[in-house]
Amino acid sequence: MPDDKNGELETPEEFEENEEFEENEEIEETEVIETKQSSQSASSAPAKKRKIKGSNRLAKWFREMRSELKKVVWPTPKQVVNNTFVALTVMACAAVLIWALDLISGEIFVAIITYIPRLIQGW
Repeated sequence: MPDDKNGELETPEEFEENEEFEENEEIEETEVIETKQSSQSASSAPAKKRKIKGSNRLAKWFREMRSELKKVVWPTPKQVVNNTFVALTVMACAAVLIWALDLISGEIFVAIITYIPRLIQGW
């Protein structure tokens, strides 16, 4: 997973720390809302935790998706052409192999079908 800073790969420990940071970020959002409510209310009643609303969740999801897409190592155009050529070559070889096996098995089947009646008539 490339690091946003210099393109180097993260170690598993750094990756886990990053995930923990994202989880803590969500907790901090709830705590900030709780702190704002407690400072605004003059009553001694305990502050209620407010969940993030649907639109905020959707925005957060898009932000997280965008940050994950930045981590993707996209192939170069040369790699895409090369991989496409390899895939088409493998498919063509598989098609020829299946065609050959079909042709051979068909000929064997026809030979068996024509041989069995001759065998039966000879008895």
